[in-house]
Amino acid sequence: MFQSEISKEELGILDLIQFEGPICVIDSKVSFEREIKQISSHSVLGFDTETRPSFKKGKVYPTSLIQLSTADQAWLIRLGRLKYPRGLIELLSREDILKIGLGLNDDLRRLRSDFKFEPRGFLDLQQYVEAFHIEEKGLKKLSGIVLGHRISKSQQVSNWDADMLTEAQLRYAATDAWVCLMIYNRLRSSVTLDHD
Repeated sequence: MFQSEISKEELGILDLIQFEGPICVIDSKVSFEREIKQISSHSVLGFDTETRPSFKKGKVYPTSLIQLSTADQAWLIRLGRLKYPRGLIELLSREDILKIGLGLNDDLRRLRSDFKFEPRGFLDLQQYVEAFHIEEKGLKKLSGIVLGHRISKSQQVSNWDADMLTEAQLRYAATDAWVCLMIYNRLRSSVTLDHD
């Protein structure tokens, strides 16, 4: 059903996609309390984090951003501004809300060094795709294989602790969480199609 690998050349000719829906930036307790009920009402969310890049050996910054996304709405939680509100810890610890990400070990290890909590309800696409005999592990290549589109990684090493995040940063961050969800949904629907 899906090819196991994709070359840079094959990837390069695919059309770019990005998250085009509304993005809610949560950077205060007020905005967090306003949005957390809506976020928690979804049973499946795309998940990602961004951290300010360090160009010095041994220097590690705390997580700057947690991104959560449905198919048509994204939330960017600026941890530098509001740390870890209780509702966020609860969300990250809830088994009944599935959070789909990629390469989650690093993200969760970093989050747990910032704040002690027990992550539950996470699904890592890097493991999930193995059942589909897909060998690629990077988000860019998985997007190409599963969705037939490529995503941009141009904002990856930008400053995620900046006072104001640019529109390009917001789209990039939202896209990373959203595309995890899209890949998961597409893989799931391919299974149901096979069984019909």
